[in-house]
Amino acid sequence: MHRIAASDARQGFAELINRAGYSGDRVILEKHGKELAAVVPIVDLIMLELLENQLDISDTRASVTAALKDGSTSLDDLRAELGL
Repeated sequence: MHRIAASDARQGFAELINRAGYSGDRVILEKHGKELAAVVPIVDLIMLELLENQLDISDTRASVTAALKDGSTSLDDLRAELGL
């Protein structure tokens, strides 16, 4: 994985896009030595989004299972309990 200053990235933006899109390189953009963002191939972004969706599904299943096991509270009861 390559690192480049954000100021240098501005001047070579087309090259960064080509490196990510055609070579599959990942490039971290830094400002004052701090990592700010990354230019990644689109397939990496798609995989990240799929992973996030899988984690969301897993969390939802766990929540539903817990609600079925332990019971749940209605929104009105929760508001009353919180004084809302």
